[in-house]
Amino acid sequence: MGRAFEYRRAAKEKRWDKMSKLFPKLGKAITLAAKEGGDDPTMNAKLRTAIQNAKAENMPKDNIESAIKRATQKDFANFSEMNYEGKGPHGVLVYVECATDNPTRTVANVKSYFNKAGGQVVPNGSLEFMFSRKSVFEIQAGEDLDMEELEFSLIDAGCEEIERIEDTIFVYGDYTAFGTLAQEIENLGLEVLKSNLQRIPTSPVEYTEEQLVEIEKMLDKIEEDDDIQQVFTNIA
Repeated sequence: MGRAFEYRRAAKEKRWDKMSKLFPKLGKAITLAAKEGGDDPTMNAKLRTAIQNAKAENMPKDNIESAIKRATQKDFANFSEMNYEGKGPHGVLVYVECATDNPTRTVANVKSYFNKAGGQVVPNGSLEFMFSRKSVFEIQAGEDLDMEELEFSLIDAGCEEIERIEDTIFVYGDYTAFGTLAQEIENLGLEVLKSNLQRIPTSPVEYTEEQLVEIEKMLDKIEEDDDIQQVFTNIA
């Protein structure tokens, strides 16, 4: 799972690098977290994670503070999170996570992206078994860090897999273990670079370069939408 995930992460970040809307998406994640659990990061693990991820992308402090304050504003009162599932070109499976104040607009846009690419949106739950929801942590690796000792320390917190790629350690666990893993990693005094919930395909599929061009074209359109927060696929 680890290296396959790293490839997918790199591919997704390459697309995100083309986008000028990264900070607004990160800001929306912060605002939603503050709205859900309060504006104090020390008491709100989800907010703490959202801020951490924003800092990892060099989001300015003022932007982060503004995103937190926005949680109490009336124009954000109706924002909600929702998911859509679909099949794109060449049968690629796509799971789309959204945050929107207008579900009617969002579902119409998502459907249009799939339809124009020759795909379709499918009923929610249709692809649930095709993805495993995992907690993923990226940790700064110190030279003297013992991987076996670290894994042993994290097993009771829900760690399922751990690996090191260059200077980064990737820790994977079930999505239900996100809180306990985050707390244990913090207790160990390790620096978390990024952490979030990912949907990992249970049966990744290889596509040709020609097929990937068509698939990426659709994914780019989806990710450019302001309402889209994350997109996951079954690409190997």
